[in-house]
Amino acid sequence: MLSKIVVVLSLTLSMVCVSNAQQPMSEADEIERITTTSSRFSSNAYRYPGALDWLSQSELQRINPAHIQQALVRVAGVNFNRGNGQEYLPSVRSPVFTGAGACGELLTAEDGIPLRAAGFCNINELFEAGTEYAQSIDVLKGPGTVIYGSNAIHGVINVVTQNPISSPAQIELDLGSYGYKRAGFNLGNQQQQHGVGINFSITDDTGYRDNESVDQLKSHVRYQYAAQNFDIQAGLSISDLEQETAGFVIGLNSYSDAEIAQSNANPEAFRNANSTRAWVKFSGEAQMSEAEQPLLWQFTPYLRTQEMAFLMHFLPGQPLEENEQQSAGFQSSLQLTLSPFVDLIVGADAEFTEAGLTQFQQDATQGSAFLMATIPAGLQYDYAVDANMFSVFSAIEWQLTDVLQFNFGGRYEQIKYDYENNMLTGRTDENGQVCGFGGCRYSRPPSAENEFNEFSPQASLTFQVEHNQLAYVSIAKGYRAPQATELYRLQRNQSVADLDSVVAKNIELGYKYWSKQLDLRLALYHMDKENVIFRDSDFFNVSNGETRHQGVELSLRYAITTDLTFSSAMSYARHQYRNDQGIIPLAGNDMDTAPRTLVNAQILWQPKENIALELDWIHSDEYYLEPQNEQVYSGHNIFNLLSTWELTDQVRLSAQITNLFDKAYAERADFTGFSGPRYFPGRPRSGLVGIEYQF
Repeated sequence: MLSKIVVVLSLTLSMVCVSNAQQPMSEADEIERITTTSSRFSSNAYRYPGALDWLSQSELQRINPAHIQQALVRVAGVNFNRGNGQEYLPSVRSPVFTGAGACGELLTAEDGIPLRAAGFCNINELFEAGTEYAQSIDVLKGPGTVIYGSNAIHGVINVVTQNPISSPAQIELDLGSYGYKRAGFNLGNQQQQHGVGINFSITDDTGYRDNESVDQLKSHVRYQYAAQNFDIQAGLSISDLEQETAGFVIGLNSYSDAEIAQSNANPEAFRNANSTRAWVKFSGEAQMSEAEQPLLWQFTPYLRTQEMAFLMHFLPGQPLEENEQQSAGFQSSLQLTLSPFVDLIVGADAEFTEAGLTQFQQDATQGSAFLMATIPAGLQYDYAVDANMFSVFSAIEWQLTDVLQFNFGGRYEQIKYDYENNMLTGRTDENGQVCGFGGCRYSRPPSAENEFNEFSPQASLTFQVEHNQLAYVSIAKGYRAPQATELYRLQRNQSVADLDSVVAKNIELGYKYWSKQLDLRLALYHMDKENVIFRDSDFFNVSNGETRHQGVELSLRYAITTDLTFSSAMSYARHQYRNDQGIIPLAGNDMDTAPRTLVNAQILWQPKENIALELDWIHSDEYYLEPQNEQVYSGHNIFNLLSTWELTDQVRLSAQITNLFDKAYAERADFTGFSGPRYFPGRPRSGLVGIEYQF
């Protein structure tokens, strides 16, 4: 690993030297990128003392992603595995997470509000966010800020929707290979007071695999009112997904056979989901006295509802899960200046959730030879959970000298679950009958209450090398409470899940340089996690796992000439087990689905101001498919060609070819005891054309 870090550092230093030699900086050259993701209040993203990357609106328009993975792969250290339809498995500074509570390792949000309640995440929840009309997608990596609580261990992905009120009114249409169609529009009245606007998107994708399809609708309505020292912003987001899902293809390297890759052994699989989120953000400033800086404040109440039904084609017996949740909560923050050198942010958040889950299987199934358990027909789980979350936080920014700044903060959070089992307790079928040989696979714990309390501190020291160069060191603790599915959807003869919160301790060194010619962000991190929740050899949820995550990341944009720009997101990382899992020796092994090297690079050519042509390269290193490190996926290199042409001030054309060289590859590869190696095959070479009209 050391040699790769040296290579990256050498490249970094050479780029800085080249940039300084070719184009001396002046104060006028400094650029800004304003964000609210790191602190809820507007700030310059470059000056955040941690790893914060983003995809701009212009870049998102060029990518025009049909799936969130196509955009996030451009962020250093991010490695989402695309499933079928809108499904995915997430990874930020981590292996690709799987399992009941895997989504809890990463917090996802739209406009700063989490997509799901703490404790009730879904691994695919980003398909509910308005990425089709995003102003930006911000990715905060590591547990670096106290304004986020449970789930923000490995990072935060915040989809910032564009404001349709102030955006140009437009309509757009995309047509692509394999029956892909998407249409959308945004429209607003351009008013500061009583401004109203809407973003809308509808997608119809029949897919290249047999009996797969995606029908999805998304909309976002915005209202704003602006007065002196007082603002109101309100949003309403709605999404509805109907998906016919194609399952894994089975067999070693089966993704490389075109006929097998296109087949679908699970034509009955589906996912239907709908969600609604509403929020109102009241914000303003108050002048405490003529001599003091104004106090900034925010208060954002919100509501959300969600329902989902999907056939779990990836499990023996293919049970049907139906879940729902309703939440109400608020976020509140104050920012005040205590002195010319000290700023303080304080706040409190609260959330109240009612949720329920059922799992039903049509026919009984015998588990694998290793599992040795019967999976009964009928209702397997039926429970309801009421949850309360309350937290308080504070953070201080202290300007020690002209070039040194010290940040320190902490967050205390309490999460309570009140679980009610609506079925018979124990390891039986729904009628109380004991299963045959090996016993029933599923077990239902008795009704109970669980509570988790955590304090997560963070501290950083920033050194302003120059007005456009910054170095930092930060330490932080993150955590996540066990998810409801980990606590209450048990296996075999487990009667209670005695789980602790997952805790992560992270240290990070970073360097940033920004100018019109060169934008560079470098980060080195080391994270140790304890109480990691995993399935042991008896298929029990246990929380005595220990893992280590360390790596180096480089985000780079370099203007070679006035019409040629090179960009890249590169990372080298090791994600390892630090202890064994039951009788299985794993300490020191790489975690499964954790490629060490990830590279995404682009060459952007703009021969004219209104024409852009980009060649995109995606590299994934080889990785292990299971914890024993015996099965391997060989990795892949994929190339895409993207172009845009602003024909007039009102008309913009776009075209792209993905998988330019028609490479056979796997979007997702893993290994299970009951199926062996299995894959989600990548799409063959595909095309897409689009038109956008502003009026």
